[in-house]
Amino acid sequence: MATVALPLWVFLGFMLAQALLFVAIFLLAQFGLSFEGINNSFLSSSLGAIIYTLSVILVIGVPWLVKKRKTTREELGLQRLPDGLDLLWAPAGYVTYVILSIIVVALAMWLLPFVDFQQAQDTGFSNMVFRYEYFLAFISLVIVAPVAEEILFRGYLLGKLRKRAPLWLAILLTSLLFAVVHFAWNVGIDVFVLSIVLCVLRVVTGSLWAPIVLHMIKNGIAFYFLFINPFALSTLGG
Repeated sequence: MATVALPLWVFLGFMLAQALLFVAIFLLAQFGLSFEGINNSFLSSSLGAIIYTLSVILVIGVPWLVKKRKTTREELGLQRLPDGLDLLWAPAGYVTYVILSIIVVALAMWLLPFVDFQQAQDTGFSNMVFRYEYFLAFISLVIVAPVAEEILFRGYLLGKLRKRAPLWLAILLTSLLFAVVHFAWNVGIDVFVLSIVLCVLRVVTGSLWAPIVLHMIKNGIAFYFLFINPFALSTLGG
């Protein structure tokens, strides 16, 4: 039962956080508070940080408040500080992820011809002009998102599931849910592979730090190609 309830609860908490924020924005608008004049990058980074914070608070906090089901630092993988080995495991994990992703995506392109693998992911940041906008996007996408997502998925969800189900099933369910919440086939397939590597790192190192660093590396490289040098990939491709 818990193997089904836990992923559903994390999904519900993530969606509920977004719903609560949009309700709050709607209510503020009824009182005449408009967000139209606010810079889009500032708004996106602020809303993203609020959604992630609310998600973590809801997913971890509500079970503790309602049923006194406390989540320990050991379950989250935050029982210790990061060390040098975490910084070594993360790049190794990234190389593994890239190789596996190329294989799985190529297989998916053959098996799933209806999927648009060229579909661009909506990051919430576009038409940036000023340097501070790039800084806000970097903080949001390369720091905030990896930390929050690792706490929710490889921390809370995997930490709880592995106590109630075989490890392979806990990793599979965690990775499937992580793919689903990205709401796009092409992105979902890629992050499914990423999540499997992140889960393995979480288990092997006994900590969440290596997955966090790997996730930051992945998002940082994507940030570079999306916003800093978007023509690099087409140039490399000929």
